[in-house]
Amino acid sequence: MLDRLQALVDRYDKLNELLSDPDVISDTNKLREFSKEQASLTDVVQAYREYKDISEQVEDAKTMLAEEKDPDILEMAKAEISELSPRLPELEEQMRILMLPKDPNDDKNVIMEIRGAAGGDEAALFAGDLYRMYSRYAEAQGWKTEMMEATSTGVGGYKEIIFMINGANAYSNLKYENGAHRVQRVPETESGGRIHTSTATVVVMPEAEEVEVDIHDKDIRVDTFTSSGPGGQSVNTTMSAVRLTHMPTGIVVSMQDEKSQIKNKEKAMKILRARIYDKFQQEAQAEYDDARKSAVGSGDRSERIRTYNFPQNRVTDHRIGLTIQKLDQILEGKLHEVIDALIMEEQAKKLEQIGE
Repeated sequence: MLDRLQALVDRYDKLNELLSDPDVISDTNKLREFSKEQASLTDVVQAYREYKDISEQVEDAKTMLAEEKDPDILEMAKAEISELSPRLPELEEQMRILMLPKDPNDDKNVIMEIRGAAGGDEAALFAGDLYRMYSRYAEAQGWKTEMMEATSTGVGGYKEIIFMINGANAYSNLKYENGAHRVQRVPETESGGRIHTSTATVVVMPEAEEVEVDIHDKDIRVDTFTSSGPGGQSVNTTMSAVRLTHMPTGIVVSMQDEKSQIKNKEKAMKILRARIYDKFQQEAQAEYDDARKSAVGSGDRSERIRTYNFPQNRVTDHRIGLTIQKLDQILEGKLHEVIDALIMEEQAKKLEQIGE
């Protein structure tokens, strides 16, 4: 492992040189590529350098113990060994985790789609709760949330809502949210006090850059139409709404959130690019079942991943058997405990695979 770590340090130092090279600075693609690679190595390089530094200090202290006679120096050497030695296994474990194979999408922004599923109006209200939960989680992380498209209902929820979260490592934290989320509660409209069960589905896609998805203009059909509000009421009389159809895959994206046709087309293209990239990823993953065994859950987006039980203030993540009695806090965006547990579970599975 130490040889591999030294190779990463050498690469990190080489990247520092490249990022100062005028030829690289003038090439936007290379600059972005090398900057991302350097950022991905920073944590493991820092951990390895700390490990080497502490190892050398411990060895020096051990040498003093063997050679020195002065009681004060011997006492100092023993204290140094006692203080520094426990840090070494901690750093070894940290480096092992940092060296695990990374998802190439981990540092990307995400596009999330939430849809009310089974349960009618109650499912739409729950979709709104989930949107608010993710928005507040993003805010706590210092990320920015941008609404892309929403179809609201008369009761205050969402039939469908699409939004983007911009922030460092957004996908690495939110990718575990893919799947069906179930809520158990007494709806406001329920006079008998009976608990109803409803579901909403969440899709999390990494934002795809243009260089990652090759979309040809000839493969896209663009239709324009007037935006409309609830009940078909005209919002404006200009052809500002846009529908993009990607002919090879049949993926369709409609956008009418903005008053400008150009802005609607830009937003629609972001979603289209992400959906095409996501489709290719899902197909590739399906072909490599062995590679997917390390993932938390099956990856099937119809899989029920979590239940939110209001009467008991309980959230249960079914993939890892985690139950937390903090539903009220989690819905306020305090998702860290759940997401951290999912990340640790996936890391443990990957370490187990490497051991095997």
